[in-house]
Amino acid sequence: MKIYNAVIYTMTDKGIIDRGFVSVENGKISEVSSGYPDNISVEDIDAEGSILLPGFIDAHTHLGILENGLDFEGDDCNEASDPFTPQMRAIDGVNPLDFCFEEARRSGVTAVMTSPGSANACGGSMLVMKTMGVCADDMAIATAGIKFALGENPKNVYNNRDEAPKTRMATAAIIREGLYKAKRYLSDCETADDDTELPDYDAKCESLIPLLKGDMKAHFHCHRADDICTAIRIAKEFHLDAVIVHGTEAHLIPEIIKRADIPVICGPTLCDRCKPEMKNLTINNPAILKKNGIQTAICTDHTVIPVQYLSTCAALAVKGGMSTEDALYSITMGASKILGTEKHIGCIAKGMDADLQLYRKNPLDLTEDPWLVMIDGKECF
Repeated sequence: MKIYNAVIYTMTDKGIIDRGFVSVENGKISEVSSGYPDNISVEDIDAEGSILLPGFIDAHTHLGILENGLDFEGDDCNEASDPFTPQMRAIDGVNPLDFCFEEARRSGVTAVMTSPGSANACGGSMLVMKTMGVCADDMAIATAGIKFALGENPKNVYNNRDEAPKTRMATAAIIREGLYKAKRYLSDCETADDDTELPDYDAKCESLIPLLKGDMKAHFHCHRADDICTAIRIAKEFHLDAVIVHGTEAHLIPEIIKRADIPVICGPTLCDRCKPEMKNLTINNPAILKKNGIQTAICTDHTVIPVQYLSTCAALAVKGGMSTEDALYSITMGASKILGTEKHIGCIAKGMDADLQLYRKNPLDLTEDPWLVMIDGKECF
């Protein structure tokens, strides 16, 4: 199958192909070329000059783990019975039949990272998944990393229960304690001469081993600048491949983040300053980070902002000083690189998953919706 007569935003070094076509075979992109294909069949799609983009990627959500229209019954986001729960897995809490997946698809969001929440100092492992399917195992692309949280959220949850962490110091200490235990556990496993010397199985430590080996990323929920600095401090201490999530005050310390070479997933921005640590919220944040050479993605933090408004959040970043090209990149290949899925999704190139969408006008125009959305080569809208 081919999509032809399209303006192709490749999100690669090839840039924009003014008139070209894309061939799809077995759910993958098999060819990207300028001009017209030699042969056109009845199954091929005439884009009629529309803009062809890779599917949008929302780099931080709680899609499917916080269900549409439900309270406690559909809230599987925070296992707030213990402040340190790396053994929790988002894939076990996702309901793929939640209606919001359809809303995501209709708005061109073909993949999301869905995550445990930020009630705990460590919430568990996060999942990058497609937005079409009925079983999370079949929709999964990768385990994105482990979710950590600093700042007000853990303080508020456990202060109300008169338990630690009640301070930022305690939150950081709990994270360090868990990571040091996992580090020792890993060392004991590696130096054991036989099975009889292996330490007793520890689900928490086992979950953190890929993180300590550099095979998985550490996503730190941070809003305030001082919390971002704490995340950087912990990441350096344990040699973690870290990502800052939200980064509301990142624009106040871009030189520090740049020096640490840590990417930032910005958002939500289409919201009020709902808590004290968000008092410096500004739509200029993504533009400032990008101008300082920091890898930047934009997210909705669904359900804080509904996932279907991801492109609107990108448009706000343009209003805040980001170029349209950079804003689109931040919800396609830029997001994919931060999530570690750049070999599968995020751009239009040979061998990539055929997650594609067509727009008749500017994709960031508030009145625009895609007229075709495809996931793994299958039309889903």
